[in-house]
Amino acid sequence: MYDIKALYEAESVPHAIQLLLEHPEAQIIAGGSDVLVQIREGKRAGKELVSIYGLDELRGVTLEEDGTLRIGSLTSFSHITRDPLIQRYINVLGQAVDQVGGPQIRNIGTIGGNTCNGVTSADSASTLFAWDAVIELTGPDGVRRVPIEAFYIKAGQVDLRPGELQTGILIPKAAYEGYQGHYIKYAMRNAMDIATTGCSVNVRLSADRQTMEDVRIAYGVAGPIPMRARTAEGAAKGQPTTRQAVRSFARTVLEDVNPRDSWRAAKDFRQHLAVTLAERALTESILLAGGVIHE
Repeated sequence: MYDIKALYEAESVPHAIQLLLEHPEAQIIAGGSDVLVQIREGKRAGKELVSIYGLDELRGVTLEEDGTLRIGSLTSFSHITRDPLIQRYINVLGQAVDQVGGPQIRNIGTIGGNTCNGVTSADSASTLFAWDAVIELTGPDGVRRVPIEAFYIKAGQVDLRPGELQTGILIPKAAYEGYQGHYIKYAMRNAMDIATTGCSVNVRLSADRQTMEDVRIAYGVAGPIPMRARTAEGAAKGQPTTRQAVRSFARTVLEDVNPRDSWRAAKDFRQHLAVTLAERALTESILLAGGVIHE
């Protein structure tokens, strides 16, 4: 069974903040697909829990007046995949989270929980890194908005201060307008498996579709936290959509990516994956943007 000391149910965001301040050792629980497993394994045995699952104001995807795409932190993976705004503006995120676990996990698991875990293998994380996502945090001092790269501190640790909870994930209009992207997850099994490596790429092409005006690439499981390959991004900007330029971009990611050996895969295999996935993901992104790969 589950060794839980106490469960407090928040009735609103201010109430959740109050409960977190009153019980500073408490753990936030949303869908519970990670927290309950950890409690059952004994890793969080005897914990107090603050449930925010009933806060419907933290669910759904909306478009703000300035064009920012806002994803409520309690929005489930399956909701994100099916949402019309996601499909229209950043369909790659829906494709990425559709590779999380199985249907039951995708129905209960939330995007906020996936990012607040701070793990490098989260399927949503590399795509959110590649799209310059901003994390919205609400706490006793008000609202903070933190770029996702600053939100991740180290493996398993994110920038959540006492009394804070994540309330939204924001994709600025400048980050998605004119871009197309593709995510590839490599795992030992086709389903219900943690990524060995995840790679998310997006590209903005010139008006004639012959030049890569901007390229962004991010990885999961290429380091202790998700990461961007900034050197490769810089090298690709302004390059023609040729096979040679795509391959050069892919090789350059090794200047940034530094995976480790683990029981899942050796370092050299992960490096091979990083290059191969970068080439495939950029190729697909260019095609999705209406470009052609010239030999």
